[in-house]
Amino acid sequence: MKRKLLTLSLMAVLFATGLFAQKTTETSAALEYKKFNEYFMTGDFEAAKTSLKKAKEFVDQAAMHPDTKESAKTLFYKGEIYSNFVSLGMATQDTNFIKIAGEDAFDVAIASYKKAYSLNDKKYKGDIKDAVLNKKLELEKFSTILYTGAMYKEAMEIYDAQVELSDAIGMVDSLSLFNAGICAEKAGDFSAAAARYKRCAEIGYKAPEIYAMAAAILRKDKKIAEAKEIIALGRKKYPSDRSMLLELVNASLDEGNNAEAEKSLQEAIAADPKNKQLYYVIGTIYIDLKENDKAEAALNKAIELDPNYADAQYQLGAHLVGVAGSLKEEASRLKLGDPNYDVMLAKGDEYYKKAVTPLEAYIAKNPNDKEVLTILFQIHKSLKNTDKAMEYKKRADAIK
Repeated sequence: MKRKLLTLSLMAVLFATGLFAQKTTETSAALEYKKFNEYFMTGDFEAAKTSLKKAKEFVDQAAMHPDTKESAKTLFYKGEIYSNFVSLGMATQDTNFIKIAGEDAFDVAIASYKKAYSLNDKKYKGDIKDAVLNKKLELEKFSTILYTGAMYKEAMEIYDAQVELSDAIGMVDSLSLFNAGICAEKAGDFSAAAARYKRCAEIGYKAPEIYAMAAAILRKDKKIAEAKEIIALGRKKYPSDRSMLLELVNASLDEGNNAEAEKSLQEAIAADPKNKQLYYVIGTIYIDLKENDKAEAALNKAIELDPNYADAQYQLGAHLVGVAGSLKEEASRLKLGDPNYDVMLAKGDEYYKKAVTPLEAYIAKNPNDKEVLTILFQIHKSLKNTDKAMEYKKRADAIK
């Protein structure tokens, strides 16, 4: 009986000793990491490297043992140690030093931070969050340098790391996610850019234009069906957004399906026939597509729905003036004596006359818009309405 008790006591001592040894290893990792920080802060990078390597040895032992591998302390310090292999290696331009911790050192660090944070250990949760946020600030400097140096692929990877670090502590870094997309686009990696823009759309960052941005990139990547899918998703939330409507039209045009492009616009109108803003948007799209008559009709419909719709009045007037100017410029390039010369000038004057109505309606509500007053002066001057021309010139000149 005594022997059994003695055996049990001995086992308890041995177990406690083993656990103590692992806790000591865990603490040794923390102490070596503290030394690393001190050396790093004083600029003694070689000593810092030596301490960090020792800290890694200790934390790897702790991370292997069943008694400590799941502890917040071990996981926290593993995150700190592995991430600083990358930071110190980048700071000293020593890629071989980074390889000591492995090419996936930063991924290991992020996974460790995330696991540690999920344990909700009151003693370390605040430390983990602070460490992650500090690491993000550090990476932001690198990403800015890389972006400025046109190293867009590398900058994308750093921005991605910032997104993953935020995710480790339950935060969403939408700005870094968007910046990663910008970098991917500039690097010519349209698939990667689209993936990041789509994630931005999912969390509502930079909506509604982000849907159009994602669709545009997918079109560049020849993924027309995916482009249409994300536009459809976006238009459920923002049915009148111009950028998405235009992308939907462009996607159809890229397929060589002009009829579908036209159908998309008509379906938008059919779904909301009393929406003045929709007619305005469609009018501006037709302007982009050089469909002058359809643009004029759509903008007139917007004004019909709201006779005080200043934006539509301005856009219609500007469009008609633009068409008139193009006709007159084209006429000026004709050979001397061409019978079409007078015809085109007359047609241009007709567009000028049509432009007067919406522009004068606009200026009645916006009397200090010098640009429009000047345009009205030029129109009436071209139409030889001298008194009107001088009236608008005087008003325009009076505005400083």
